[in-house]
Order: sequence, then structure tokens, then C-alpha cells
Amino acid sequence: MISRRINIIKKEIEVFEYSNEIMKALQTGVLLTTKADDKVNSMTISWGTLGIEWSKPIFTVFVRENRFTKHQLDKKPEFTVNIPYGSFDKKILGICGTKSGRTVDKIKELNLTLETPNKVSVPAIKELPLTLECKIIYKQKQAEHEITEENKKTFYPQDVDSLFHGANKDFHTAYYGEIVSAYIIE
Repeated sequence: MISRRINIIKKEIEVFEYSNEIMKALQTGVLLTTKADDKVNSMTISWGTLGIEWSKPIFTVFVRENRFTKHQLDKKPEFTVNIPYGSFDKKILGICGTKSGRTVDKIKELNLTLETPNKVSVPAIKELPLTLECKIIYKQKQAEHEITEENKKTFYPQDVDSLFHGANKDFHTAYYGEIVSAYIIE
């Protein structure tokens, strides 16, 4: 049987015209996708910022120190943010938010469709079609002593193991990604 791929159309967008949709989706979850050593991994995130720094459009993601995604970002400083736009299978965010890329190929398990990126090496994900392609231009580990005690107690309790799902003992590294391409896969 011959498999034929339909041509995918990417509608280029002005990212700030979609800021409301992006920030609203972030509150319930979007995917942060990485690729290093030919391994693609997606992780559900709900912490991020959209803005301008150094006169560039920026999407900043926050990744805990012990996550496989951090290992990927440190090896290859690029990522895509894959945002629901329209209807989608919420199971995608559930699995990508509970399983580790160290042990599970989430792309394969969920049968996600990887799309060729425009300007980075990390693919887009067709099922979450609003896509931001980002190149990391700055990163910084959070300074524990600069976080309020209230936030430390709530978001970084030290009496838990940091390896299991939902672990939140580890602090974050902020990765500032310059948005080099933005589009909706149609």
C-alpha cells in the first residue's frame, strides 16, 4: 500500500494577535516540545510568559531541574510550544503531564503527528496546531533565596522525592525562547 501525505498548510501568524488565546490555553496546559539526539519529547506546562525582551518576541518556559525536558533543552537550545486551538484530545495533555520522556515515548504512545518546523530543529505537533518555534537566547536557574517563603512552601516543598510524577521539590530554570516562527497548522 502506498501512503500519501496530504500537504500541510501553515498559516503564519503575528504572535501578539493571538496572545489572548495563548495565555488562556497556558492556564490549562500547552505542550513544550524538545528534540535532542533525534529524540522528540513533549511535556505539559502551565507556567510560561509571553512578552518582549531585547526588542524580540519571547516565550519563557520554566522547567524543573530534574525533568527530562531540561536535559533535552540543555543539549539542544530550541523548543516549540504547541497550543490547543479548537477541539483536541485532552488525553494528550494528561499523558504528557504525567509520564516522563526518560522512560516513555509519548509521541508514539499518543500517535501524535510531527510536522516539519520552519526555523528550528524541533517539530510542531499537528494535534495542537498553534505553534511557536523558539530559540533559547537566555537561561537562568531560579535563585532559591529570592523566592518568597509562601511560594517556596506552596510550590517547592522539600519533604517530597523529586523523581516521581507531580514532584515539585526541585526549583526551575527559566528558558527565554525568541519566537522565530509562529503559525497555525491547518
